[in-house]
Formats: sequence, structure tokens, C-alpha cells
Amino acid sequence: MVQQASSAACLRFHLIGQRLARWLLMSQDRAHSDRFHLTHDFLAYMPGMRRVGITAAASALHRGGLIEYHRGEITVLDRIGLEAAACSCYATSEQTYNDLLGSAAKAPAR
Repeated sequence: MVQQASSAACLRFHLIGQRLARWLLMSQDRAHSDRFHLTHDFLAYMPGMRRVGITAAASALHRGGLIEYHRGEITVLDRIGLEAAACSCYATSEQTYNDLLGSAAKAPAR
């Protein structure tokens, strides 16, 4: 519920580039990789943005040297820079995620 409330507030109050940076960081965290496959259409659907806005925001992140993307494949080049570009909702949601699932995610397999 906390993450849903945070996402709703993020959608309402933060800029597209900040929301995209947040979403890319969350995707990287879940994929456990610097490279993952996401199309602009899919990215536009997930954070509730238009494709043209995603294209402009992704281009800005690319020009800043934070990401590389080509034909649906995104590579995070500068995670620290991407964290700086993201809104504060990323840190909040990650803290909540780690508080709730951190110990379970790190538990050894049986």
C-alpha cells in the first residue's frame, strides 16, 4: 500500500524524467543487471506516461551519459547519476521494499 501511495503521488507531482529514472532504477534492481529489455511503449505504459514523453526523457538521460538504449534494450551506464536524476520516491520505495522483503530476499535457499 505504501508503494502504491508513493507511486500515485509521484505520478502527480514529479517530472517525467524523474519518474523514468526511478522506474529504470527499480527495473535494474529487480533484474539484477545493468542491461534489460524494455520498449518505449512498455515504459510509457508502466509509469503512466505518453510514448513521446518517454522518448524525450530517455533521450535526455542518454545525452547525460546515464543510459544507453537501442531497439528496446536499455543499459544503465551511470547508476549514481540515475539516482541523482530520480525523484525522492525511489529512495523511499526502496527503503520500504528492503524493510519488508530485504531479509526474506537474502535468506539462503533451502
